[in-house]
Amino acid sequence: MPVIAEVEALHLRLPDVPEEADGTRDVLLVEITTDDGLTGVGEVSSNSYVCRAIVEAPRSAARRHGLRAILLGQDALDVEGNWRLMFDETRRYGRRGIALHAISAADLALWDIRGKALGEPVHSLLGGKQRDRVRAYASYLFGQTPEETAAKAREALELGLRAVKFGWGPFGFDEAVDLAHVDAAQKVLGGSAELMVDAGCAFDPETALARAKELARREVGWFEEPLGYDDLAGYAWLCERSPVPIAGGEMETGVLDFTRLIDAGLHVLQPDVAICGGLTVARAASELAFAAGRRTVAHAFSTGICLMASLHWMASRPDGELVEYCLAPSPFVRELVSSQPGLEDGYLPVPDTPGLGVELDRLLVDRYRVS
Repeated sequence: MPVIAEVEALHLRLPDVPEEADGTRDVLLVEITTDDGLTGVGEVSSNSYVCRAIVEAPRSAARRHGLRAILLGQDALDVEGNWRLMFDETRRYGRRGIALHAISAADLALWDIRGKALGEPVHSLLGGKQRDRVRAYASYLFGQTPEETAAKAREALELGLRAVKFGWGPFGFDEAVDLAHVDAAQKVLGGSAELMVDAGCAFDPETALARAKELARREVGWFEEPLGYDDLAGYAWLCERSPVPIAGGEMETGVLDFTRLIDAGLHVLQPDVAICGGLTVARAASELAFAAGRRTVAHAFSTGICLMASLHWMASRPDGELVEYCLAPSPFVRELVSSQPGLEDGYLPVPDTPGLGVELDRLLVDRYRVS
């Protein structure tokens, strides 16, 4: 039985981190090592400084320990048991939010180790591979002008992608501006790629419904997070009336949060394995969504670690036909994982190497690591 011998937080940060909806410039990795030399790596997409403190905090009073202190000496192959232990031993300050964010990274690292120890890719551990490749959708922030948005849509087509999502940026402040950006993207895509729109929690329910009607006329595939994260009553009202599928869930943590979204009527759930509590939570949430007749699509707007874990998860799901493909310019997106698969006709091949198949570019880690 391999035992957890070390848990290390690796904080990577670019010199310039602007205040915009792009978390790819400041990331926290968690690397776990066993007593027999196996290593696994995970990622958390949150405030790296706070999550690092959660990982490194020493033992304290009951149920308020740091993750490293909790995990040292535990059976590295008992992934679900370690998840429950981390959840229980952080309950005083956790149960939701940032404690679950930090647990996500450790959970991914433990799935990676379990796969390596058993000689199996993680998708096999999650129930078996349902597909050899997963369709990727381009994920962009809206440009500052409709012309910039159109240029990004053109880039997606040139990359061979046949689904594109735009969000945030100037969207959500003025209806005419919003629709000008959507029209500019659709004019370029011309029916050759599906378009989705992320509102970034910009609207109240009535305004969201009005915008959804306009997006339906423009054949938008889904309308993502039009309301505030906690407006469950608003989502229930909107989901009953919207002519466009309503999507959301990237910021939710724990199975209970996703149960509430399902109960509110969301059509598309979007757990993020680097936020929600890891693959352990994402798998459980997608099983609940599938049983309720809802669609699950992996949210993955961060590094190649999140993308690789999402690929394994989506490949193991009967409905896992789509994964987010971040196109932010940060080197952490495309260069951090040297083993990351490339696009093939708008699809990403699912890795079959043991574990997550993640090999880090150690020179890049050393270059951007915050000591």
